Amino acid sequence: HTTVRFLKKTGTEQWWLERHLKDPFVKAAKRQHYRCRSAFKLLEIDDKLHILRPGLSVLDCGAAPGAWSQVAVERVNALGTDPAVPTGFVLGVDLLRISPLEGAVFLSEADIADPSTLRTIQSLLPAGKVDVILSDVAPNATGIKELDHEKLINLCLGLLNLSQSILKPKGTMLCKFWDGHESRLLQNRLKEQFQDVRTVKPQASRKDSAESYYLARLYKGK
Repeated sequence: HTTVRFLKKTGTEQWWLERHLKDPFVKAAKRQHYRCRSAFKLLEIDDKLHILRPGLSVLDCGAAPGAWSQVAVERVNALGTDPAVPTGFVLGVDLLRISPLEGAVFLSEADIADPSTLRTIQSLLPAGKVDVILSDVAPNATGIKELDHEKLINLCLGLLNLSQSILKPKGTMLCKFWDGHESRLLQNRLKEQFQDVRTVKPQASRKDSAESYYLARLYKGK
C-alpha cells in the first residue's frame, strides 16, 4: 500500500516536472531573465490593454519571486532608463522573502491584510497612493477546490477594501481569481467601485487551470 502511494506521488511529480521543462513560457523566462513564467501573463495583458505606462506608481501584491515587479519596473520606467518619459515607482509586497530588484522597493515577509502593513505601504508610496494595484496572490492550496477558491476570493475582496485607502481616482486593479461560485460576488463588488470590469485569461495561463484575472479600470473613489 505504501509503495503504491509512493509511486503514484512520484508519477505526478514526474509529470509536473516534464510539463514544466517543456513549457515554452518557462524557457522564455530563462532566456529573457524573468524570475518566473508568470511575467508573460502580465506582459500579454499589458500589451493588449495598456495598464502600465511610464510615470505610474504600482503596488504588486503577492510579488514573490518578483517577475511581475520586473515587468512593472520596465513598463513604468521605474529606473528612469528613458529620460524622455516620466519615472514611475514599483512597490512589491509578499509574505515570502523577495530577492532585491533594481528599480523596485520590496516589503518582504509582510501580510497585506495587516493594518500595520498598510501604514508601511502608505509611507513608502510617493504621495501615499498608487495608480495600479496588481495581484497575482494565491493562498496556500489545500487541494480542496471550493475551499481554495473561496480563500482566493476573500484575498481579492481584502485588496478591494485596501484600494479604498491607497488607489488614486481612475486607478486600475488587476487581480487573479480561480473560477467558482463566489467569482460573481467579486465581479459585482468590483463593478460597484470601478467603471470598467472585464475578465481576461492570458495565453500563459495554462488551459487546464481555473485561473483568470479581473481587470478593473477607472476607479470611482475619491
